[in-house]
Amino acid sequence: MSGTGEARPKRGKLLWTLFHSMLAISAFTFGGGFVIVSLMKKRFVDELKWLEEDEMLDMTAIAQASPGAIAVNASILVGRRVAGAAGIAVAVLGTILPPVAILGVISLAYEAFSANEWVQVLLKGMQAGAAAVVTDVTVSLGRRTAKARDPLNLTLMALAFVAVQFFRVSVVAVILVAALIGLLRALVERRAAR
Repeated sequence: MSGTGEARPKRGKLLWTLFHSMLAISAFTFGGGFVIVSLMKKRFVDELKWLEEDEMLDMTAIAQASPGAIAVNASILVGRRVAGAAGIAVAVLGTILPPVAILGVISLAYEAFSANEWVQVLLKGMQAGAAAVVTDVTVSLGRRTAKARDPLNLTLMALAFVAVQFFRVSVVAVILVAALIGLLRALVERRAAR
């Protein structure tokens, strides 16, 4: 739990809140992993204050750079940070139950579902909403980096954007290079402090 001074709920309530939060977020999230991560940030950083914003940003980077679905990866990291191994179990369960149930139902009537004109219109609207949520998180996290006024981080942020948007460099490659630069910077600063 973060050092925000919030009282830690009892273990059972904490696990239930973690499960229920992940279940609700996963059930009503459309548009990919970054959307769910943004809603996790709102829930666990802004509302519950269980995590610091920097922690969530670090977890997002690790979840993106790790193999597998970013939503599941992020739920593993959040669950572990909040409640250890039991937290991992309930967070992952809450994250995967809605998509498994929804995809199970959809798979039964896939052809009728995919050809339905109303479903197509609904999906287009959901895409717009998902794009807005991702934009909100991007602006929020970018603003936090910009406020720190660290020239290296600002340069990395700009170069990463250009690399991904204009040169189609893999997001994983960008994150790994940025992590390596951060590691090198820490080593240089550590040696300078000696």
